Amino acid sequence: MKEIASFEFDTEVLSGGKVVVDFYSTECPPCEAVAPKFEGLSRLYGNDIKFVKIFRQQNKPLAESLGVRSSPTLLFFDNGVQSPVSLSGGIKRSDIIHQLDRMLSSDRVLEIKKEIKPTVSEFDVIILGAGPGGLTAGLYLCQSKVNTVMIDIALPGGQVSTTHEVSNYPGFIDPQPGYMLSHNMSEQTKLCGTVYKMAVDVTQIDLEKKQVVVDEFETITAKKIIIATGTSPNLMGIPGEKEMKGKGISYCATCDAKYYGDKEVVVIGGGNSAVEEADFISRFASKITMVHQFDALTANKQAQDKLFANPKITVLFSHEPRSFVRQGDKIITKVEDLKTQTVSELISDGVFVFIGMKPNIELFRDKLELDKWGYIKTNEDMHTSLPGIYAVGDVISKKYRQITTAVADGTIAAIAIAKEMS
Repeated sequence: MKEIASFEFDTEVLSGGKVVVDFYSTECPPCEAVAPKFEGLSRLYGNDIKFVKIFRQQNKPLAESLGVRSSPTLLFFDNGVQSPVSLSGGIKRSDIIHQLDRMLSSDRVLEIKKEIKPTVSEFDVIILGAGPGGLTAGLYLCQSKVNTVMIDIALPGGQVSTTHEVSNYPGFIDPQPGYMLSHNMSEQTKLCGTVYKMAVDVTQIDLEKKQVVVDEFETITAKKIIIATGTSPNLMGIPGEKEMKGKGISYCATCDAKYYGDKEVVVIGGGNSAVEEADFISRFASKITMVHQFDALTANKQAQDKLFANPKITVLFSHEPRSFVRQGDKIITKVEDLKTQTVSELISDGVFVFIGMKPNIELFRDKLELDKWGYIKTNEDMHTSLPGIYAVGDVISKKYRQITTAVADGTIAAIAIAKEMS
């Protein structure tokens, strides 16, 4: 694997045969999550495909000329011809493999796959998810000498790591950068002795057998499992969103706001996340138009006061987006006035979407008792409806979802498990 700059692009990429390029940024959790996958696959495919990294922030003109609008973005080249398929955002290892396999003959792919050897690992407890709830559970369990492994498809920290500022976590007088707060939590748990398996693809979860398969070749077993998989951003499901996701439409201000210096941006939403992230984006963008479906914001009063005092931000109340259309370097957001049913257009350089979250339970949705919103039901010890299966954090059914409540959930589950296993 090799890191290059713009002046080397023609030689190393366009004249380099089969090449995959990773455009990455700093302070970008998805970039950090994809890095070990990229490096690991370079060892498997490196004899056939060249793996190249380019620091996006120092090579902006090149990135923009190639249509790179989000970090990370993977581009694929074959003898100087760029593939129409690119990968961006929260990139799965399996998606990268799929694109790499398409660049090679089927016989060569089979040869490479033969080099992957299945393995089995045994632990006392598996923690699925490394947000505040999972990290806290891991800390308490390792301090109780319980052999624990933490598994996450991204890096430790969960949503906290993509939050630009946390002002209400106890023990800190000044607001803390989200990535630093999550980093400190992670380092504390890691140094205690919890085993980390980060930035992996979770390909199978069997709650009854208490088995988890990661990256298609490693089976991890345990006596108990803690589900701490958190939530993911809701999508609007309107025309153009899927096509422009990661290509002008973003769900992470920390990752992408820095690329909209002196540009105009649309923010969808009106809750705490939308309001706080709009304020952060205003550090870079020259103008922000918020689109909110109600006639008043739903964020807390302090956040609203700060937003309304920001001259860069205006709010379009009682409106909903109906579609996104690319027009050159601009995005046309068509919005409907919910009171008059008239449709108008907003022209911007990018769109950020913050319209709530959904629980990450796709791989075991039918195995557990859920509430009417799809969140996992637990008792006072964080035990679910299945024996030996616990759940903590934002993924469970509860009234408030905060960093502090996730930490409390993790504490309770870990203590309950440690006592039961002692």
